[in-house]
Amino acid sequence: MRTVSSFLLLFTLLQLLLNPIFSISDSDDPFPVRREVYGNGRIFDITHRITSDMPSYGSEEGLGQFLWLPNSMKNGSLANNSVMKLPTHTGTHIDAPGHVFDHYYDAGFDVDTLDLEVLNGPALLVDVPRDKNLTVEVMTSLHIPKGVKRVLFRTLNTDRRLMWKKKLDSSFVGFMKDGAQWLVDNTDIKLVGIDYLSIAAYDDLIPAHLVFLKSRETIVVEALKLDDIKPGIYTVHCLPLRMLGAEGSPVRCILIK
Repeated sequence: MRTVSSFLLLFTLLQLLLNPIFSISDSDDPFPVRREVYGNGRIFDITHRITSDMPSYGSEEGLGQFLWLPNSMKNGSLANNSVMKLPTHTGTHIDAPGHVFDHYYDAGFDVDTLDLEVLNGPALLVDVPRDKNLTVEVMTSLHIPKGVKRVLFRTLNTDRRLMWKKKLDSSFVGFMKDGAQWLVDNTDIKLVGIDYLSIAAYDDLIPAHLVFLKSRETIVVEALKLDDIKPGIYTVHCLPLRMLGAEGSPVRCILIK
C-alpha cells in the first residue's frame, strides 16, 4: 500500500511539473513567444531579427525575401526544410579582415579565423554624444579606461531606429578615420561594436574600416540592437557562423549582466 501511495504521489508531482508544457503543446491555438530579455532581466538579446524589411546594402527596398520552403509538409514532404539566401553582412553581423583587404581575403583571413576569446568576455556599453560621428574629440571625451577590451557604442542610430527602416540611410553615425585611428593607437579595445550596418561613417566608409582591420587584431561587430539597455559593464557573447572563405557573417550577440 505504501508503494502504491508513493507512486501516486510521484505521479501527481510529475503532472504538476509537466502540465505547463502539455498545456502549451496541446493548445488548439499555440503561438510562439518572441523575447528580447531572458533570465528575469539578466540576459539581453542585442541581435536584430532578420526580416525582409530590414535595411540592406545595395537595396532601396530592404533585404527582400531571404527564406524559401522548397520542401513543405503541406505539399507532402516528410519534414519542413527551408533554404536561405542572404548577404554575409546582413543585420547584426561581423567583419573579417578580408572584407576590405584583398590580400587578406586571398590568404584566408575569414570569419573562421576570428578569435573567440575576443568575441566573448567583459564589455563596456557607452552612449555617444548624439550630434556627432566618432572622431578623435568624441573618443577622448568618453574617457574609456585603459584595460577595457570590448566596447559597444550606442549612438543616434538607435534613437532614430534606423535598423527598422527599410531604406538604407547614409546619414548614420559611425567612426571617422581619425577616431578609428585614435582608438587603435590609444586604447586596449579589440572588439568594437556599433548600432548600424557600418562601424564607419558614410563619408569615411572604407578608410575607417581599413584602420580597424589592418592589424587583424580588432574585430568589428555591426548593427547591434542596443535599445533600452543601460550603459555599463556586461558580459558579451558574439558567435558568427563558421563559414570557410566568408569575409563576413551574421552573428548572434547577447549581453549578460
